Amino acid sequence: PGCLLLQFLSYLSACDRLLKQGYEEGQVEEAMEMFQYSEKQAAEFLRLLSQFNDMGFQQNEIKEVLLLCGNQREKALEELVMK
Repeated sequence: PGCLLLQFLSYLSACDRLLKQGYEEGQVEEAMEMFQYSEKQAAEFLRLLSQFNDMGFQQNEIKEVLLLCGNQREKALEELVMK
């Protein structure tokens, strides 16, 4: 049980750090789940999602492409432009 508690506390801390960067709670939780609670990958996903969103791409397309491309910015951008 102690291990699960530590994992949960780690998850909450990671979410809190991402929320403090200005991301929405729902997006943070979704990103953490998509990347098996890897804060680093979730943070990169959220950063790129925000960037591509600012460029005018549709959020559902961005999410799909980022997952397919493993958060690789250049590859994801190429895919989005080709859609």
